[in-house]
Amino acid sequence: MPAPAAAPEQVSRARRLALPAFTLASVVGAFAYVGAVDPNEPGHYPVCPLFRLTGVLCPGCGGLRSAHAFAHGDLVTALGANAMAVVGYFGFAVFMALWLVRAYRGAPAPRFAPQPRYWWAIGAAALVFSVIRNLPFGSALAP
Repeated sequence: MPAPAAAPEQVSRARRLALPAFTLASVVGAFAYVGAVDPNEPGHYPVCPLFRLTGVLCPGCGGLRSAHAFAHGDLVTALGANAMAVVGYFGFAVFMALWLVRAYRGAPAPRFAPQPRYWWAIGAAALVFSVIRNLPFGSALAP
């Protein structure tokens, strides 16, 4: 007679919520720091190396200024500093909400494994964003 299968181990709600809560706390801490230490003041953060060497704005240029404005609730300024970063903030917020709800309910964590075509699309969007913000007609997208 085969041995009975072991019952799956019940994991406490606190343990299920630990990793998403730690992740969220880390991001909130980073935003709190950027919100407290103004990147618009020189000397607090390093300059983008691509911008320093070439004068070309990369897709991340203005991201700290965007995070600072976002942390202060100024969405218009955040979008002006780096619109692509703001889209990322909201995407991360949706992912975190899903992860926390699923952890609370005991469901497995959301699987974030986009197919390669989505990574290519994100890369293409970042490239187009970078090119446009470096051209005269796209100066509204420059920080």
